[in-house]
Amino acid sequence: MSDTPIWNRHTDPALGEVLVTTDQLRSRITELGAEITADYVGEAPLLVGVLKGAFMFMADLARSIDLPVEFDFMAVSSYGSATKTSGVVRIVKDLDADLTGRQVILVEDIIDSGLTLSYLRKNLASRNPASLEVCALLARNGTAERTNIRYVGFTIPDDFVLGYGLDVAERYRNLDDIRLHRDDSA
Repeated sequence: MSDTPIWNRHTDPALGEVLVTTDQLRSRITELGAEITADYVGEAPLLVGVLKGAFMFMADLARSIDLPVEFDFMAVSSYGSATKTSGVVRIVKDLDADLTGRQVILVEDIIDSGLTLSYLRKNLASRNPASLEVCALLARNGTAERTNIRYVGFTIPDDFVLGYGLDVAERYRNLDDIRLHRDDSA
């Protein structure tokens, strides 16, 4: 094995400035967990994570919720390997759990235009949950209000971001902060 690193997060030309620090993420996720705990006292909500981007956020969020929670996952695609949505949403992996009568919290990494969220809400609501709320780590300016998201970690500008589960072409999900993507890095 070589002593030379294959990748260096400090010199990678695709990585721009840090938008949300590791400490800010930890603090806000703890707050979101406390809000959910207070709102669902006596319940065991089902967290539905949207793969792949929400997996890191959902794991940390679940540890911040002081209730028994259950997990399931969906995978949807509207980006492919691009940095702009195609406008077409398709389910790549569906849920295993029956949502009938359940308290469901859809956990998303980022709400961009709201297209994917609208599709998922309609799809999940048709499965007769007792309630369906959304917890998003990030929401673009104005989308949280426009899409009626109950729990939002951070509101961000329209710049493309990477890290903490968010990727470009499957890279950078393992960063412990959220950074701007430099488009001119290719």
